[in-house]
Amino acid sequence: MPTTASSASGPSKTRLSAAALPALAGAYVLAIELPGPVPLRLAGRMAGSLPAGRFLYCGSARGPGGLRARIARHLRRRKTLRWHVDRLTTRGRVVAVWAVPGGDECDLVAALAGLPVPVRGFGASDCTRCASHLLAWPDGVALPLGPPTLSAG
Repeated sequence: MPTTASSASGPSKTRLSAAALPALAGAYVLAIELPGPVPLRLAGRMAGSLPAGRFLYCGSARGPGGLRARIARHLRRRKTLRWHVDRLTTRGRVVAVWAVPGGDECDLVAALAGLPVPVRGFGASDCTRCASHLLAWPDGVALPLGPPTLSAG
């Protein structure tokens, strides 16, 4: 499933780096910790707020630079807000990444079935398979993904 090309460990404030990830197309899961609520507004939906907590975002990397480029972008705090998940990665902290060369983001969402969907349509506005590509990750819930490719400790 996920590649283990690189692993970072250490104190919880360790900065993750995507440098060792493959420049291949694939899919990924970001584990994001939000210290406080994040206001959200998705096109065609009422504005709302995502509470503090832990969340999993499933995405794809099909463009130039593949997984390495896309995940490196998600790890940067300062960036143009382009995707739904940018609102979370600029306010919260990515604490783990699972990278799956050749993988599919909807297959990752399916593997995480049973986790709560906090915002319908989040990251999935062009997806017909998934209710959301964002899932809540409650404390104590083990993930069926194996060890993360990158981890903050």
